[in-house]
Amino acid sequence: MATDIVFFLASDDETAARTRLKGPGPALTSLSCHDFTADDAVVEWEMYLDAPSPRLPPQHELNKRDWPRYVAPVLNDGVGVFVLSARLTSALATATPALLQGLAARWTERLRLEDGDDMTDDDLLTVLKGIAGLAAAADASRGGLGLYCWHY
Repeated sequence: MATDIVFFLASDDETAARTRLKGPGPALTSLSCHDFTADDAVVEWEMYLDAPSPRLPPQHELNKRDWPRYVAPVLNDGVGVFVLSARLTSALATATPALLQGLAARWTERLRLEDGDDMTDDDLLTVLKGIAGLAAAADASRGGLGLYCWHY
């Protein structure tokens, strides 16, 4: 589980990868959150947005999915940077408030199942709305910006 997580916009993979040591910082538009496994989360989100359902899929179904591509791989220090897929970015950018609310409910259930009392204190719907806003900005840039995640 990552303690610190920052979703952010960057112009390209190289720019995003350079954030590895210190995080995105104030120069890049970002949203900070805490205490969940970021790459697991984006897989869960994409699965939900592909076929919305309140049913929590078993872990083995999630493991069959495509995982995010790391532009700065996780090393011994636990820090990594990955890019969210264009498909997920587009789905988040166009998600309705009701769709995000359903996703937040299912994601909350997953985190409670996996982390119990140690799950994040972040308001997950607020996190998803913030990330959807970043995704909308990336989508509107028509390829000029990508949506990335830095985690530690």
